[in-house]
Amino acid sequence: MSFRVGLGHDTHRLIAGRPLILGGVRVEHDKGLDGHSDADVLLHAITDALLGAAALGDIGDLFPNTDQQWANADSAIFVKAALSKLSELGWKIVNLDCTIHAERPKLSALKPMIAAHVAELLGLDRSQVNVKAKTGEKVGPIGRQEAISADAIVLIERAA
Repeated sequence: MSFRVGLGHDTHRLIAGRPLILGGVRVEHDKGLDGHSDADVLLHAITDALLGAAALGDIGDLFPNTDQQWANADSAIFVKAALSKLSELGWKIVNLDCTIHAERPKLSALKPMIAAHVAELLGLDRSQVNVKAKTGEKVGPIGRQEAISADAIVLIERAA
């Protein structure tokens, strides 16, 4: 078997007047993430991790923020497209580990729901997806509640 690892990261500024969506799950909060699409930092990081593992570039290569067709798009589209590209090349996901960095809202109770949604989106067993949440400890843009970021790392293997 051949294995590869991909790493993804994304950060978006928090603003009033937009819904907060993390891992495809709408999260109750007084602010949402600013971006061209729905600005789902977790799904963007996952997309980059998948593309990176297969040496297929990054989310901006496939879905540039200068293209109006992606304005307010559901980021699940990006994840599904990246997954499709991996499948076409004979790769499958072994596991995915993610971290969401947010001072607020507190995400502990939502982690299982977000992980389950991501697993379903990727066609994986829930045991193959882990979601962690960290605060910024009141330091930097995360700690000052100016932004939310996410990291994702994925292990893929050549399908048998």
